[in-house]
Amino acid sequence: MTRRPDPVPSLHDLLVSWTDRNPHAVAVIDADAGGDKALTRTQLLQRSCDLREQLRTRGVTTDDCVAVWLPNWSDALCWQIAASGLGAHIIGVNTRYNVDEVAHLLNCARPKVLAIADGFVGLDLRDRLHKSVKASTAPPPLIAVVAGPHRPAPAELSPYDCGNGVWAPEYGERPITPPDGDFGDRLMTAFTTSGSTGMPKLAAHDENGVVGHAIAVAERIEIRDGDAIECMLPLSGVFGFMTAMATMAGGGVCLLEPVFKEPQILANMAKYAVTHIVAGDDMMVRLRRAWQDTREDLSAWRWAGLADFMGKVAEIAPWAHDNFDAAVVGLYGSSEVFSLLCSRDIDDPMPQRFTPGGRMMSDQIKVRVVDPETDEPLPDGTDGELQFGGPTVVNAYLGNPDAARASFTPDGWFKSGDLGSVDADGRMTYVCRIGDVLRLKGYLVDPYEIEIRLLAHPQIETTKVVGIKDADGAEHAVAYAVLAAGGTLTESEVQHWCRDSLAKYKVPDRVQFIDKMPLTSGTNGDKIRTAQLREWAQDLTV
Repeated sequence: MTRRPDPVPSLHDLLVSWTDRNPHAVAVIDADAGGDKALTRTQLLQRSCDLREQLRTRGVTTDDCVAVWLPNWSDALCWQIAASGLGAHIIGVNTRYNVDEVAHLLNCARPKVLAIADGFVGLDLRDRLHKSVKASTAPPPLIAVVAGPHRPAPAELSPYDCGNGVWAPEYGERPITPPDGDFGDRLMTAFTTSGSTGMPKLAAHDENGVVGHAIAVAERIEIRDGDAIECMLPLSGVFGFMTAMATMAGGGVCLLEPVFKEPQILANMAKYAVTHIVAGDDMMVRLRRAWQDTREDLSAWRWAGLADFMGKVAEIAPWAHDNFDAAVVGLYGSSEVFSLLCSRDIDDPMPQRFTPGGRMMSDQIKVRVVDPETDEPLPDGTDGELQFGGPTVVNAYLGNPDAARASFTPDGWFKSGDLGSVDADGRMTYVCRIGDVLRLKGYLVDPYEIEIRLLAHPQIETTKVVGIKDADGAEHAVAYAVLAAGGTLTESEVQHWCRDSLAKYKVPDRVQFIDKMPLTSGTNGDKIRTAQLREWAQDLTV
């Protein structure tokens, strides 16, 4: 197991040592249909130091918040490095967020400065910005207008001003200088949670936790100098952010994709000999389909860690192995405990290799399993609530101290709300959210077990199983399924298919066919809106 370095270097010191090894090596590639642009390690640090000074002169200091409303541009990394050098923290804002979501982030984080993308793929973020500031109760932030790696800043900036000023950062050849102090225990970055029970919370982490975890991940998944890592997930989300941090910690090259266009991403993977991918299985399904037409040379690809949002990891793995000799493994993580918290090993037996969980990235990450009702520890291999301790655990919820108090046990363990188990060797297995587990005929059943059987049918493209209760309070399984093109299944045929492999009590009482799943587009990929399916299922009779 990887051990995190102690003491952990600052982000600046980590990147200085990275630069000293090879100052002219490429650090970041801004992929763009109009022409890619690369930054060397020296250039990335110079730009970050230059931006740090611009932020300093505009009053940003220790413990201030800076909001970054940018796509996957190298500018976003510069803003993170610059703010960290002042002891300030970043909150990433997804370019897909609407007015209510942005206003909520402004209320919670209360940023002093907000960096906004100008003219990104035709999005009118400026209009969304003004509406969000108006809807928020927070003081209006100073606005920094960022044009991205391929365009000059707009000549007229005043339309972006929300009442506290506006400017366009400019990069020069400023010398690389150290930060103002040691900010290892200060908040460095914050991520939105899934928001499954209301508006999302902002889970914040300190610099020691971020950098230490980045180093551990880079060592565990073997990112080496010169490796190219496909960064298709938004940097504003925990999976995209930690992928980029681990890439820099290992000396790799961040291939930043500002938009998800399958043919372009496949072409870039071939062009830059991508070795590692971190993504959701929903994205990989789309790339696999596109590859059938493009047949790009992806022979440099070695490793993929996938979040199992749609139950497709086991389907993607044979394609990656047979065509490119790439290993696919399951991951586990969250905004509160970091992405890539643990992963499966490439020599784990199938199908376990593709399921969420695995060995912790660092021996400083602690996990235990407890009875969800009593908090009493459970024996190895028993399902219960997963609880975590160590440097990757959330340090604060911005603007919501009550959430932090409610998220920890009296003895300091973070309550994940996830059902899972841990074996005698410390390998974790994620089962499902505790609220999603089904009690069928007195047995606790993971809906994923039923979904795997459903997905094995050649006519079923996507599925999700939820539970509903009858008038007597008994729970019943309801399966929603999207059929593949030309599919003609009936409810009874699907039930018969399940009955051939599953215990009778696990066979869905109802099967509903729909044209497409209701999805939530988050910073880490598309997730099926289970709550919406439950609402639909309430109208059914069982």
